[in-house]
Amino acid sequence: MAVRNCLVANDWICWDYVSSRAPELADATLEHVWITALSVAIGITVAVPLALLARRGRRWAAPVLGLTTVLYTVPSLAMFSLLLPFFGLSAALVVTGLVLYSLTILVRNVLAGLEAVPEEVREAARGMGYGPARLLWQVELPLALPALLAGVRIATVSTVALTTVGSIVGKGGLGNLIAPAVNSSFKAQVLTASVLCVLLALAADLLLLGLQRLLTPWTRAGRPARAKGA
Repeated sequence: MAVRNCLVANDWICWDYVSSRAPELADATLEHVWITALSVAIGITVAVPLALLARRGRRWAAPVLGLTTVLYTVPSLAMFSLLLPFFGLSAALVVTGLVLYSLTILVRNVLAGLEAVPEEVREAARGMGYGPARLLWQVELPLALPALLAGVRIATVSTVALTTVGSIVGKGGLGNLIAPAVNSSFKAQVLTASVLCVLLALAADLLLLGLQRLLTPWTRAGRPARAKGA
């Protein structure tokens, strides 16, 4: 009796494909991870100053929030096409596009976190001699961490998905496997790369959730007492 070959049969689930293409899958996954991580890191670096600018009043808030919102509405293919003359067919093109998309979420969450800091806390810090820079780094940003990290989680998961679009310039991580497989109806490759993409998003979200709980213990300090009282 002949042994059935799942690659020849073009099955959706095929361990022969996974074992034979393991190096290729690993390389695509690593590329996906570093593009996502770099994009989110740069997005945070850009979002914090923009949020601080928007906090200065409506004169600045309207254009900053408006611009980041408009950028998010631009279709990914159009975005990459607009950036193409500046970056060419490179990873920088994909990273820049992903950074621009992440700003909508990150700027709003940083701003929300900063605005949620109680005014009496700021006044107490000023009374203790804290200057604007020290007040920001030692008081406001730590208290804004829950909102900031919540935004980072959403932006990261979104970026994991959007990174696949980078396959149009050959820098899409797992998207480099998904796109040609869809065109050729290679079922095992489509499913395997897609599942890996979903697992990456879940792993990143859980990792950031753990980091959020580690860095913001005060957000859960009162929960057991409240639950017992209830």
